[in-house]
Amino acid sequence: MFSDPAAVPSALASFRLEDRMLCYNTFIPKLYNWCLSLGFTPGKIVPSRAFCSDESQGFPIILITKHFGAFPFNHGRVGGIVSTDRHAPHADHAKDLVLVQASHVGYEPETGDFGTYRRLHTTDAHHSCSCGKIGRIIEWYAREYAYASENVRLLRHEGQLAVLIDYMLIARQRQEGLFLHATRLVAGAERGQPRPAATRSTGHIFLASPDLIARLGEDAWPVDGSIAIGKRLAAEDFYFRHKSDNPDPFQDQLESNLITPMPWILSSRHPLLTAACANTLAEFERTYRSLVQTPAMAGRNLIFLSGLNIDISPLPGDEFPQTKFVPWAAFVQHANGHREILEQDQLFETLSRASRDNPAQMDLEKALAHMSQKRDTAVQF
Repeated sequence: MFSDPAAVPSALASFRLEDRMLCYNTFIPKLYNWCLSLGFTPGKIVPSRAFCSDESQGFPIILITKHFGAFPFNHGRVGGIVSTDRHAPHADHAKDLVLVQASHVGYEPETGDFGTYRRLHTTDAHHSCSCGKIGRIIEWYAREYAYASENVRLLRHEGQLAVLIDYMLIARQRQEGLFLHATRLVAGAERGQPRPAATRSTGHIFLASPDLIARLGEDAWPVDGSIAIGKRLAAEDFYFRHKSDNPDPFQDQLESNLITPMPWILSSRHPLLTAACANTLAEFERTYRSLVQTPAMAGRNLIFLSGLNIDISPLPGDEFPQTKFVPWAAFVQHANGHREILEQDQLFETLSRASRDNPAQMDLEKALAHMSQKRDTAVQF
């Protein structure tokens, strides 16, 4: 999905959020009725979810159980990563299959902040990061970005507009960290390693590139001294390398999904929201390719769809969060082998047209009461 950094802005902009949200109370029955319209057999559908393990994802799971009449199989890893090695077991459990993947992000309506969520079960019902796994991954990159934003500095050298760049940011022997695209910052960098105009105790001074001057305007440079480039260090100005020592490839997958778009994530208005969107895009493409190559999926009716779960921070007294789903794309496979992909607009229109009424939905209270009244079954060894 993000093999070409130049395509990242377009990819992220393609995921529309406004006017594309569905409350889970309506999304899940609509999804169920869409399945029926495609010829799925009622009572023979096993859904699966690939959600983060955060407790905020529990309400969507309950609704999936209620409307499909089966507790969902679990494809999910922390952060909303799909365990693609679970396709065959899922296929073995039902005639017809549904897989819903969603990254998630918290939302605090009182402040309009994304990436935070009230934890009602803590002593003081405090807010914390959501998604916490994505937040922890971003921390390392955010520190690198903050350092570069402070240590790429604008100044005038002998009457010319220049940049002072910290040695750490241009050290060739580095194996990981934030790396600058010198051609966007330094004059003459497109012709190879530019020569410094001067050297300071902790960095080199280079003449500023025409591109940087045009982008920032000459007034951005101070008359005396230097100032940090700060947030004017654009996503296109840098990239990252980071070695992961995680022995679990599925845990490493989340960081792998985010490292290329990370400059755009960090420079966005809501980094955790942008990161969750980026992960959703990457996971749909990766999971789609794994599904079409899984022999166990042959001859199955299947809907796989990806999207974003927005967890509205609950208020004291709320039983569950109000979770909204923003669909991104869907892969549909019919038992006869016909396959199609629905892009966001078509998918949203399809779900919008589907009925939200589901007379077949399970009465969970009645089902639980029935189980408690059943005659005990002895287990013999």
